[in-house]
Amino acid sequence: MKFDLGSRKKIVIKIGSSLLVENASVREEWLKSLASDISELLSKNIEIVIVSSGAIALGKSFLKSKNKKLSLEEKQAAAAIGQIQLMSFYRDFFKKHNLDVAQILLTASDCNSRQRYLNSKNTIETLLKNHLIPIINENDTVAVDEIKIGDNDRLAARVAQMISADLLILFSDIDGLYDKNPKTNKDAKLISEVEKITKEIEEMASGAVSEVGTGGMITKIKAAKMASTASCDTIITNGLVKNPLQKLLNGKQNYTIFHSEKNLATSRKNWLSGFLNAKGEVVVNSCARDALLSKKISLLPIGVTKIIGQFEKGEAIFIKDEDGNHIASGISNYSSSDAKKIIGKNSKEVKDIFGKVKVEIIHIDNMVVIE
Repeated sequence: MKFDLGSRKKIVIKIGSSLLVENASVREEWLKSLASDISELLSKNIEIVIVSSGAIALGKSFLKSKNKKLSLEEKQAAAAIGQIQLMSFYRDFFKKHNLDVAQILLTASDCNSRQRYLNSKNTIETLLKNHLIPIINENDTVAVDEIKIGDNDRLAARVAQMISADLLILFSDIDGLYDKNPKTNKDAKLISEVEKITKEIEEMASGAVSEVGTGGMITKIKAAKMASTASCDTIITNGLVKNPLQKLLNGKQNYTIFHSEKNLATSRKNWLSGFLNAKGEVVVNSCARDALLSKKISLLPIGVTKIIGQFEKGEAIFIKDEDGNHIASGISNYSSSDAKKIIGKNSKEVKDIFGKVKVEIIHIDNMVVIE
């Protein structure tokens, strides 16, 4: 099925390690074909941002470790080595098409801090205005497991939110989303379009990972869900072939497209919808959950059953139901210690404790529903 770009003018492309690296070396012919594809898109005044894995996969062969599984310190060292190589290949192959690239390394902290998020957004948009191609990766040399973004599918979705992209393309080693795992079920059927990501859709996704990558289909589904909240459609398609973009646009490539929610969310709510690794959580009862999902109201203390973690007033936190489902994110009006004092209390009781205060734990203007 041929894919029509239509009016889309800003695209984020995610490239995984398994596509870019084979036996600790870059797949040069593949990267050359990708550069050719991107050159053609740029000639049509389409802005391109690339989120690329591959640094650790390229750098680990330089280490003398005999362990198959690298320690955190070895991963960080491999990333430091491999990132130089990775950018050298991008620079050299794209330069043959008179294209210039720029490197940006991000951490979860860069995405979570509102000011650093805006700084990153401004940097990317300035590069695009100057006709450069931002190549973005997680800064694995400094990130530790507890605060890592974790996979570049989510990072790519975060970048798509950040710059208000029209389309997110997640290249994979599979054609798209199937109703069953196609590697183990011959009768598996490709789902070409998804209007809304439901729990049933998420359950279809496999958690399998590639030899050099960190994400499976489920991470791509979650990334598509993140992008959807910012009115960005997502495509999952096989990127192993040469000229993967050209084949996608010419109808020679299968794919799954996830249609986004077309909304007018503010930049602030886009930032909240993709918030990563919050310091704290509030757990709500079923009545509060239903009210948040259906009525889109502020979160009051009376609906809260538990406070998890430590956070300060003004920090972003997660809202979860009693089954552990992440249903919303928002900016807390209370620190975790103060929030614990008003769990389950009505507005009058809150004012009796703290006086004249904002009774909502999270106001609707500072909240975004995820589910």
